[in-house]
Amino acid sequence: MKTSLLSSTSSFRHRFGGIGFLNFCVKLWFVLATIGQWIFAYYIASFYGKSSLAGDFEKWNKVLPHGYVQDDWLGNAFVAAHIFLALIMVLGGPIQLIPQLRTQFRMFHRVLGRFYIFTAVLIGIDGLVMVWTRGAVGGLLQHIAISVQALYIIAFAVLALRYALQRNFALHRQWAIRLYLVSSGVWFFRVYLMAWLLLNGGPAGFDPNTFDGPFLWFLSVLVYALPVSLLVFEMYLKAQQKTARTLFQIFTATLILILTVLMGIGIFAATMGMWLPRV
Repeated sequence: MKTSLLSSTSSFRHRFGGIGFLNFCVKLWFVLATIGQWIFAYYIASFYGKSSLAGDFEKWNKVLPHGYVQDDWLGNAFVAAHIFLALIMVLGGPIQLIPQLRTQFRMFHRVLGRFYIFTAVLIGIDGLVMVWTRGAVGGLLQHIAISVQALYIIAFAVLALRYALQRNFALHRQWAIRLYLVSSGVWFFRVYLMAWLLLNGGPAGFDPNTFDGPFLWFLSVLVYALPVSLLVFEMYLKAQQKTARTLFQIFTATLILILTVLMGIGIFAATMGMWLPRV
């Protein structure tokens, strides 16, 4: 009787206590992030796909500074490769993290996973080349921060593959999630920037003409160089442990929920104000 009561109490805490609230917030974040990233993927495919098929490559410059430069076939090839690889990452990342697909379609998960990791390394290298040779918006601090992110992507891709080959699937999943988070950095930057613009009713804390200023420095560091997403993920791993205190689980869940709300605002603002109008 006593054992049954303790078991019921433990089950109740798991479903409705700190750990239950934490799991709910994580699932909500992932569902919203997946929807937002797939909307972004639709925008990438539509905008760049249509302009490329029509031969109107100069249209890229409406979105990317120096996205297309006449007679610079090598530079244009790097930009095109970056766009195509980004589309793969945005579509494939969430698919790899869905548990049901991972367990029921293992061969598909392995094949897509290796392709995703290979793509991540390429996009990291390609991103570094674009930032320092093609000319990117923003100031030096933003360029350094996004370069650090590119190094994260390459390193985490190697570690995710390493632990997969060693069949240490627990560590493989952790590094795969870290890879997904840093690979989504550019998307996070756009979404949180759009949330900031919507909440402030316009640009605040930076110059929209030079795309430089204190807020963008702050956002670049927290998204690229010292990603908040990685910090929260480490907190989540600690909160999942059996020894974790309920208060810490609730604090972590609340932080994830706040980020989810801001992300939702940013997805709405980006979809209605930037992505859909350009399709």
